[in-house]
Amino acid sequence: MSDATKDLFERYHACWADRDPDRIVELHTPDSIFHLHSGGKPAHGRAEIRTAAAETFALVPDLTFTMVDLRVGDDFWVVQWKLSGTSVTGGAVDVDIADVVLVEDGAVREKHTYVDGVAMQAALSVPAETA
Repeated sequence: MSDATKDLFERYHACWADRDPDRIVELHTPDSIFHLHSGGKPAHGRAEIRTAAAETFALVPDLTFTMVDLRVGDDFWVVQWKLSGTSVTGGAVDVDIADVVLVEDGAVREKHTYVDGVAMQAALSVPAETA
């Protein structure tokens, strides 16, 4: 395991836990890619990544991450998370995700997030009693 990559992971996760898009993008390479694999297009570059992160936090303002498993190598990490919170529609968020992150020159080069789409869709749906 690379100590430098583990340190980057910890700093990067702290930015997500703090829901801080500005700090998140500071840890990305200028030409980085963030792809939330849920049917949308990848975000390219820091400006698009900042927007994508901010949109995520807007959907689940109290988003929290609980780590399930972490694997770190010299130029990557893979982490499994349990996301929780309350969506803007009032739905309970209880979603599994996995991140595959590639590192280059001490920064995030690519972040691929694979999400349980069925659970996320249910969390973002308007509850039946309010529909």
